[in-house]
Amino acid sequence: MKYFVVFFFLTLSVISNAQIVSSSEKVSGYIYNDNTKLPLANVNVLNINKVRGARTDVSGYFEIDIQPTDTLHLSLLGFQSLRVKVTNDWIKNKIAKIYLTEKAIALEEVVIRPFNLTGYLEVDSKTIPINENYRYSISGLTHGYEAGGYSPDAFGRVLGSIFNPADMLYNFFGKNPKELKKLKEMKKDDTVRNLLESKFDRETIAVLLGIDKKEIAEILQRCNYSESFIQTANDLQIMDAISGCYEEYKILKK
Repeated sequence: MKYFVVFFFLTLSVISNAQIVSSSEKVSGYIYNDNTKLPLANVNVLNINKVRGARTDVSGYFEIDIQPTDTLHLSLLGFQSLRVKVTNDWIKNKIAKIYLTEKAIALEEVVIRPFNLTGYLEVDSKTIPINENYRYSISGLTHGYEAGGYSPDAFGRVLGSIFNPADMLYNFFGKNPKELKKLKEMKKDDTVRNLLESKFDRETIAVLLGIDKKEIAEILQRCNYSESFIQTANDLQIMDAISGCYEEYKILKK
């Protein structure tokens, strides 16, 4: 009887695991230019729910892991981003045709002002702007805090931002635990990491965390990252910065 019970539970476990695996499926599709009807290569396809990514080939084809009701975020430079819901019909047919619309971008005049060079290295080197950002480490925390340019009260501002429970950082991290768990998932998928490394528009991070792009800058400011870092870092660096700040928040919360 004892062996029968053990066998029963093992069988039940195998069946349950098989059901879990089978619930994850793949869908594929072709993405085209809505204007020219030509296929679009290198379109970034991101499953917001599973935090998995894919990219179209030269024929506009992609394939990605999904579960029913997942949402895909499609983006390509120069085109309007699109969110597509995975429907039962798509799962049944396995393939779909999707069209992206080009953005109407008005190019503004750009004035390039060269440095007035004298030919003397000692003189010319002083005209080149250099941004020096200082980071402060705190005992017990694995990461430091970037406070921008040197100032006597920078360290005090760092501590004030961390330990003030009423600030925006506390409220954001406290209210978005599910979204912030996606930060770890982002690091597991090479496609997502490569996507973030090549982008600087904060759109993908905002979509995955369910926040406005303006909030990303506010979060990093509260984490005491300098303005130059916020403006120039790629999306992968921004993701790592928010992830590190969140991990420190959890330590301080304890």
